[in-house]
Amino acid sequence: WLRVSRADTGQVENPGGWLTTVVARVCLNMLEARQVRREEPAGALPPEPVAPHPGPEDDALLADSVGVALMVVLDTLTPAERLAFVLHDIFAVSFGEIGEIIDRSPAAARQLASRARRRVQGAAAASDAARSRKREIVAAFLAASRDGDFAALLSLLDANAVLVA
Repeated sequence: WLRVSRADTGQVENPGGWLTTVVARVCLNMLEARQVRREEPAGALPPEPVAPHPGPEDDALLADSVGVALMVVLDTLTPAERLAFVLHDIFAVSFGEIGEIIDRSPAAARQLASRARRRVQGAAAASDAARSRKREIVAAFLAASRDGDFAALLSLLDANAVLVA
């Protein structure tokens, strides 16, 4: 709103397109700044719904948890990929318009959205694989520590691990 009030919009032929471009560029600037200054969520993650008979409250909790999961996945994308993916796949904005917003060709915008889709689809599989590997390591660590097997504990550590006291 501040940009609109300060700008000379008399020369703007398409106010909706101009405003979309301004908002997208401001968002890109904020996302690029966020990469430098990592931000953490303000509060705790919402609880998982556990009610056997879903009601409106459960639907709201599920929507919140899906939203948090989507934010985590989208955070793996670059700002331009995220913008192309969200604008095209969620808001059905054409690649031509997206290209204008991010100062790239429509083909480049299409490629960014395609790359984002592949990364989003691969994030779930990679996350499951990483989680199962971590569980195996934790189980082996607990077993070795219960048995007092110091050699097994050492074998679980990364070879490049350094003790800093």
